[in-house]
Amino acid sequence: MGNINACVDLQRDGDVAVIVMDNPPVNALGFALRDGLMQAFARARDDAGVRLVVLTGTERAFSGGADITEFGKPPREPNLRQVITAIEDLPKPVVAAIQGVALGGGLELALGCHYRVAAPKARLGLPEIKLGLLPGAGGTQRLPRLIGIEKALEIIVTGDPVPAPAALALGMVEAMLDGPFPAAAVAWARQNATAPRRLRERTDKLEPARADAGLIDRVAAPLLKRARAQQAARACAEAVRAAAEKSFDEGAALERQFFMELVKSDESKALRHVFFSEREAQKVPNLPAGVEPRKVLRAAVIGAGTMGGGISMCFANAGIPVTVIETSQEALDRGLGRVEGNYNTSVKRGSITADEAARRRALLEGKLDFAAIADADIVIEAVFEEMELKKQIFRELDRHAKPGAVIASNTSYLDINEMAAVTSRPGDVLGMHFFSPANVMRLLEVVRGAKTSPEALATAVAVGRAIGKVPVVVGVCDGFVGNRMLARRGAQGERLLLEGALPQEVDRALTDFGFRMGPFAMGDLAGLDIGWRLRQARGTRAIVADALVEAGRLGQKTGKGYYAYGADGRTPTPDPEVEKLITDASASLQIQRRAISQQEILERLLFPMINEGARILEEGIAARAGDIDVIWLHGYNWPAYRGGPMFYAGLVGLPYVASRLEAFADASGDASLRPAPLLARLAASGEGFGSVGTARG
Repeated sequence: MGNINACVDLQRDGDVAVIVMDNPPVNALGFALRDGLMQAFARARDDAGVRLVVLTGTERAFSGGADITEFGKPPREPNLRQVITAIEDLPKPVVAAIQGVALGGGLELALGCHYRVAAPKARLGLPEIKLGLLPGAGGTQRLPRLIGIEKALEIIVTGDPVPAPAALALGMVEAMLDGPFPAAAVAWARQNATAPRRLRERTDKLEPARADAGLIDRVAAPLLKRARAQQAARACAEAVRAAAEKSFDEGAALERQFFMELVKSDESKALRHVFFSEREAQKVPNLPAGVEPRKVLRAAVIGAGTMGGGISMCFANAGIPVTVIETSQEALDRGLGRVEGNYNTSVKRGSITADEAARRRALLEGKLDFAAIADADIVIEAVFEEMELKKQIFRELDRHAKPGAVIASNTSYLDINEMAAVTSRPGDVLGMHFFSPANVMRLLEVVRGAKTSPEALATAVAVGRAIGKVPVVVGVCDGFVGNRMLARRGAQGERLLLEGALPQEVDRALTDFGFRMGPFAMGDLAGLDIGWRLRQARGTRAIVADALVEAGRLGQKTGKGYYAYGADGRTPTPDPEVEKLITDASASLQIQRRAISQQEILERLLFPMINEGARILEEGIAARAGDIDVIWLHGYNWPAYRGGPMFYAGLVGLPYVASRLEAFADASGDASLRPAPLLARLAASGEGFGSVGTARG
């Protein structure tokens, strides 16, 4: 017995062989771990003194699944399917003792064992669909045999993990054990693991689907509708169908065929890019080693409007006491009433309990005096987008905030350095740009000012994670990353209307691409007066959008905007009045309208954004192309299976993007559409945006 290799240890507890996986941090099933398992199970098989085997991991993870860094590399045997077959064929009972997570290949490994037990805090699942894949080591065949087609299909197509108590109720595990592992599992195994029980041989749970030919389609339909990875979701459903209709070996062969096809798909490449980009975004560029975030035990938010209230909820939801400051009791009551309504809605929906809502509300208080921020460790200003007002507030914050408090602005456009300059502590000042609704949207642009200290930056990022956001560090410029790129799309949307497209045609191009809403439906939802006020402040004009606002068409709140809204106030309908307004605007500018294809609409909306992203990268406003993609995924609902704008550009081909931008610039006379220098260089060299990976402070 003893160490098999660096990842696997084989121990003896009397007549029980205990095989321990320890490949930090989550027991990813890379080659060394797989090879160690094969050796350990061979020794246990051949040892006459061993009556049964317990397979376990660490407190954090039984196994988090496959090592996805091996994807695309030459395969090395033993592969996971071979390991699982060796376990399943062992003539001695094998018990999987699950602590922490058993996800993906980790759960498939457990399904290959003859019995499964779990600690109360364990979580089990098959999340491969979130990488555009399906379980590729028998998961689509064994899980239905264990818990039935319906529940197995739901777990596989959603990819959501199952907590241990629910797993016990479903029959995914035979027991939930409170005692210390692996001792508790060994004791259970001695009493209960009497003989090998192979899931591949079990068929009783498949009978309902075999007796009802339409069952799988009925169960799959709503799951497929919600799935982010459509190609993978359909493959999952077909693989589970094979579990019911074919032999185990036939179903496993089909599962493997689907897996190999999906690994090569653009959908899976995009989702794997997202997986890695989200993790890379957590690495703050140019942050000195050893810098630690400051402790944040209390927060304050200036402004109880829609954004301020939502930001306050983020802190309360995370268990951090927060004080909301307003200038009048009426505004404060209105804002806190909105927060109360949000919590009441959550309780009605069942997303939180009444007790939990009460706990969160108790952490949130309102005040009318800036002096109430004196004990806050972080203060976030969330008032109107007006620089002089923000500077006035920052002077007050400088007076009242305690030394070392981080002072942040929720501005979505304005210059953080200008706000920091009116304080005596510019090192503590930065931007924390939340997205609306702030208590729902996950993105947080953390804007590093010219004098922002490393400690303040680290604190803002840590706070973002603590309140459940995806923080991405960006630099100072007009609109930062997301809104700066969005402005390019907005300008092209307006131009497309003038040249011949209608709002529904533009919106359809993006919804067909995978966005939940098009730009004009989204504008109606948010309120067209928001953009109008911003243009007024900047002295700019959008002829169609401004004409709608000036005609009283503000969007859903007035029952009409780019679309007319019926009795429910939510369903958009193309409006002849809007078409006339648009054609009149075209005529006033002497623009000859024409039919515009859906492909041209899509390219003219997306390619200028990509071009702006190239400028943002070259200027060092974003550290990595992946950071830009994460911003668009979590802040603007870019479809995850498209990978983000910069990744998508690589799929389309940078030379093609550059050539189309040249054509758009020639046709319009708009020099800003010419390919950015970085885009032009990469297109010429054959490199991608992923080759650009550093940022200037």
